[in-house]
Amino acid sequence: MFQPKIPTMPQPSGLVTPPAVVQPTTITPGTPAPAPAAAPEPSRPVVQLTPGTAVALVGAGTAVVLVVGTVLVSLLLAVAVTSASVAVCAVVLRSLIVSDAKRR
Repeated sequence: MFQPKIPTMPQPSGLVTPPAVVQPTTITPGTPAPAPAAAPEPSRPVVQLTPGTAVALVGAGTAVVLVVGTVLVSLLLAVAVTSASVAVCAVVLRSLIVSDAKRR
């Protein structure tokens, strides 16, 4: 049961080609290739801030801060309400268990 079983190699079927022989090649040093010419950098458009775009950016940033703040405060309020309700449930269950124990 614990003896390893060596798989047997099945006999090849059909034509079997012999392995290809790789012939060594010689490397002859040549002249170094010239360095490629540096391509000019494409000119990118320059962004210019006008007073209107500056006001728009400030307004958008303020809106993002207000929305993120509202979401975070809502999540904190949800956690607070949930923990308060769990605490009330724990007090009610404790009083029920204690009053049941006193009756016996």
